[in-house]
Amino acid sequence: MDDAVDRTPDDCDTRGPQTRRGRHRGAPSFDRLLLDSRPVGPERARQGIHSTTTDAWRVLRMQGELVEGFGTLAELGPAVAVFGSARVSPDSPTYALAREVGSRLVEAGYAVITGGGPGVMEASNRGAKDADGESVGLGIELPHEQGLNQWVDLGIDFRYFFVRKVMFVKYSQGFIVLPGGLGTLDELFEALTLIQTRKITRFPVVLVDSGFWAPLMDWITDTLVARGMISSEDVELLCVVDTAEEAVARLVSINDPS
Repeated sequence: MDDAVDRTPDDCDTRGPQTRRGRHRGAPSFDRLLLDSRPVGPERARQGIHSTTTDAWRVLRMQGELVEGFGTLAELGPAVAVFGSARVSPDSPTYALAREVGSRLVEAGYAVITGGGPGVMEASNRGAKDADGESVGLGIELPHEQGLNQWVDLGIDFRYFFVRKVMFVKYSQGFIVLPGGLGTLDELFEALTLIQTRKITRFPVVLVDSGFWAPLMDWITDTLVARGMISSEDVELLCVVDTAEEAVARLVSINDPS
């Protein structure tokens, strides 16, 4: 008789390639070990002893993740990254919208790249599969993260956020951004900063759902531009639409203006 205890998603932590349950849960993430200079308790003692060597080894881990990402995605072909909230439920209008975005991108000749998680990411990967297209997920180590969603065909799990961001930018011909939270905003403004500073060639950044994005656009125009923090031309780095059809059409027209 199997007397194993049923476990919920909250019983599990992931840490890079590691899965941790029970007494092994709660270990700091690789990003925290890299960036946090204020560890507490036993963690401080461990870092005090090993800090002179572990940072050097972390560089090798980063190098390994970059090599893995480049090697896995090198032959992907034209692709578009779709960003949005992991908290969107499958019965929500935003989920349906993201799923349609994924399908229409494939029909337009693009692979779909997401963060590989639930919500908008799952919906976009699912839409890509609906259209028999390439569905890619770039996962990240997060507390209670349950791995890549079932609609990902080609997936990579990363320890470090910055390495994952490199892959999104390098292998995407544009970003489509649906409603989301802090992670979505981080990815959005990272892309805008790289374009504005000409660190990358300009590519389309399309926001979907004007009702959601209107307050942000008003703040950008009425505060950032009005106070001289950015130029009026910077606003043109973004376009806002309401439908999946418009989103993909705008992306295609910017990538191929002829």
